[in-house]
Amino acid sequence: MIFMKLFLFFSLLSSLFAETPTQKYSLGEGVQVAQLPLYVGGYFSADYRGIDGNNSYRLNDLALLSYGAYSKFSYLAEIEYKNFYLYNENAGKYTSSQDRRVHTERLYLHYELDERNAFTLGKYNTPAGFWNLLPINVLRETTSIPQSTMLLFPTFTTGVLWNYKNYGDATINVDIIAQNNADLDPTYNNYKLDEHYALGIAYEKDNLQVKLNFGFFDGRPANDASKALYYYMASLKYATDTLEILAELGSQKSTNVFTTKYAGYLQGVYKFTQKHAGVLRLESYDDRVHSIQEEIAIFAYSYRPIYPVSLKMEYQFHSVHQNNQVQCSVSVLF
Repeated sequence: MIFMKLFLFFSLLSSLFAETPTQKYSLGEGVQVAQLPLYVGGYFSADYRGIDGNNSYRLNDLALLSYGAYSKFSYLAEIEYKNFYLYNENAGKYTSSQDRRVHTERLYLHYELDERNAFTLGKYNTPAGFWNLLPINVLRETTSIPQSTMLLFPTFTTGVLWNYKNYGDATINVDIIAQNNADLDPTYNNYKLDEHYALGIAYEKDNLQVKLNFGFFDGRPANDASKALYYYMASLKYATDTLEILAELGSQKSTNVFTTKYAGYLQGVYKFTQKHAGVLRLESYDDRVHSIQEEIAIFAYSYRPIYPVSLKMEYQFHSVHQNNQVQCSVSVLF
């Protein structure tokens, strides 16, 4: 039954992306519906994880995108299956599971008031740091994501975002976000929250970007009781045609104690060619809620036969040795 549903899903994609006499489709760019300001695309990823004798295979991030722009308005709608199919092998025992829930990952309306001011309303990626603004597997250079992006702040915000840009020799970018309502999809976020306020300030000149983020939210990490949580983070990005360096470091605390004393990473990506890249990422975090303190070194290789198709492999060395693991993935953007 699952294979029949997958067949129907990809048949739908094939029909959407079929060329018409007046329209030519390019992989990764979506397809325009008639002559409307409406484009439809999608993506999927499949991955493998091997850790401590356990092997898992997953069909993940099966998503459809709708987006477009008209005058000063633009929008994005994204729905997806998460963990659509999971097959697990451990000590000669085999199990499988399926998650058929459809999640609303992003749904927002964006308005450009002028060249300096813009507003976003709906559910969007929290604009903290750099990594969280790359939510799609195919756009990243590693299969895994840094622990800090899951610990410090909500991945998604459902509310209003004001963005201000000041242009000159350098660009100053200010983000102010406000949420005082329930999450649009409370089952699809790393925190259950109904309140989130944050400020982000970024400086950009030539190849360098520096960001500072501060925020407050009412959240429930894991099974903890509802509490007020504050986060602080500093980020840096340096990018050339062949080299990219990312660094993020922050902490999270409740009113009285640190829930995450520190969490951060330093990542370097070197592009040997347009298709081949090597990655080294060093991570460290101290999660007081779950009593986990770890250092991680990740060595990864990324291959893109074409940009919308990504094949990645990585090995992780953990200070908690039983967490050493290998991860591989293939992802495609339609």
